[in-house]
Amino acid sequence: MIPHIRPDLDSIPAYVPGRNHPGAVKLASNETTFGPLPSAAKAIAEAAELANRYPDNQAGDLRTALAEFLGVEVTNIAVGCGSVALCQELVQITCAAPTDEVVYAWRSFEAYPIVTKVGNAKAVPIPLTADLTHDFDAMAAAVTEHTKLIFVCNPNNPTGTALGRAELIRFLDAIPSHILVVLDEAYFEYLRLTPEDRPDGVELGRTRPNVVVLRTFSKAYGLAGLRAGYAVGDPAVIAALMKVHIPFSVNRLVQAAAIASLEARGELLDRTETLIVERERVRDELLAAGYRVPPSEANFVWLPLGDQGVAYTEASAAEGVLLRAYAPDGVRVTIGDPHENDRFLRFATDPAVRGRFTA
Repeated sequence: MIPHIRPDLDSIPAYVPGRNHPGAVKLASNETTFGPLPSAAKAIAEAAELANRYPDNQAGDLRTALAEFLGVEVTNIAVGCGSVALCQELVQITCAAPTDEVVYAWRSFEAYPIVTKVGNAKAVPIPLTADLTHDFDAMAAAVTEHTKLIFVCNPNNPTGTALGRAELIRFLDAIPSHILVVLDEAYFEYLRLTPEDRPDGVELGRTRPNVVVLRTFSKAYGLAGLRAGYAVGDPAVIAALMKVHIPFSVNRLVQAAAIASLEARGELLDRTETLIVERERVRDELLAAGYRVPPSEANFVWLPLGDQGVAYTEASAAEGVLLRAYAPDGVRVTIGDPHENDRFLRFATDPAVRGRFTA
């Protein structure tokens, strides 16, 4: 006899990672092409010598380093196995019944509907605006007595678009204080809005107990393969997250590497500048070739190709460049090294490709 499994799991899509293939240029997973910083690599090697021992389940040293870096208390910090694990834990601590609702923009991070359904809650996706940004008015209007959690991905994955500080404050002020708002800032280090308009969730959350901020070491810090993200929020929220945290899920190596990366963050920011230059170059060439490409504040660009997206990624794969299709909306292109970006641009600007996909 087959063991009983929740029947509703049949309706939950599995998370689909970006494709990989030997010899191909992989621009499908929003990874940085830079490896860990040298000091982080050294810390990883040293931590590996103690791999026979469990890691610190409280991630005390990393939380202390993050608290000092962000100017908050240790009680304001939780660490998880990537920020996506914290997304699922946030659903767990806020939603207790199938009628409980989780609001998020769509299209946005594909894990939101998955973690919502795994948490046995009701997903409430709100379409993006015509400019491919969060429709904050519609999201606020969607709040009901059943709303428990709101995800705001800013910059948004996969469109790369970002809303500024004033717009975000207006939205937060419109949300009842008993509803938890998650500002998912996985791409925070790539934001280049003006200092006056650049939103910083940690600063905005200092006076708002219902705001929790998610950031990660997987993107700009180059530690995607080790998995560590963190949440910054009110101590009551953090305490609840610690209760549902999977024991020892943040490994010893990434705790050491993350601390070393924080200590060398000046070098990290220099690396992000290199990527930003490439991001703008790729977007400019795509615009000149006739593509519609919204401004990006992340480490990727978005091509709103609609239901042509799958065909586009298949054509690019045939030329040795792996992209990420999001049917039926478009294609996300991670910014890689200059030679990788050049290879993609040769494909994208080929007259036959342009004629087929930009007409």
